Amino acid sequence: MTDPSATPVLPAAVVHGCAAGPAVPDVLLIHGAGGDHRHFPPALTDLPGVRVHALDLPGHGAAEGRFADSVEVYADAVAAYVESRGLARVVLAGHSMGGAVVMTLALRAPAWLRAQVLIGTGSRLKVLPVLFDLIDDDWPGAVATIVSGLFGPDADPAQVEAVRGRYLDGPPARLRADLRACTRFDIGERLGTLRLPTLVVSGALDVMTPPKYGRALAAAIPGAHHVEIAGAGHMLALERPQAVRAALTGFLTTLDHAQE
Repeated sequence: MTDPSATPVLPAAVVHGCAAGPAVPDVLLIHGAGGDHRHFPPALTDLPGVRVHALDLPGHGAAEGRFADSVEVYADAVAAYVESRGLARVVLAGHSMGGAVVMTLALRAPAWLRAQVLIGTGSRLKVLPVLFDLIDDDWPGAVATIVSGLFGPDADPAQVEAVRGRYLDGPPARLRADLRACTRFDIGERLGTLRLPTLVVSGALDVMTPPKYGRALAAAIPGAHHVEIAGAGHMLALERPQAVRAALTGFLTTLDHAQE
């Protein structure tokens, strides 16, 4: 916890799937910088045999509270959500900055965490300083610059425009804070200490976090498995939802078999 005296604001959540029960695993989906639960389409929120919580981090989407410039603060909020719900068998799946949140929690090794899924992310998420200046000086230009790097060349133009509109509708300070959290994140030297089942998923055409980031994660985390999604950019969950779903459900099946 970043401040034991503070009570973290809980994320908001849209919950899908099975009724609550001790034998039902919970998959928590954690979005990236400036996003919300809509970064995960229905193909990833309707998974067989599990309950899926699509989260909005504090200050994002329907969540109350203030956005933060610290991955640790967001990790505190996710941990508080898990504990408030009494969840005991959790798989954390995070995209981009959400992956940083997942790895931060994995390093804490809470008893409730069973496995992690890292989507379009890396052990370092450095952001070019010029982007912060652009956010301050030209918000529409900053959004256009960011969105131009999010999708592969075959992405649905309507989908690209929808994501662009969501960013534009949000406060510039939120994206600025999230990107500051990303650029402060660096856990490369600690990856080898992680000891839990790990799936890493990369977009083959991702220019924000290229596939080499995913391969490096899988090489450094003992026993991790890497899947590369052909034709997908950084927003691979939106661009190739069925391929990401297949990788995720296959991974969840291996967890079930490991428990038998």
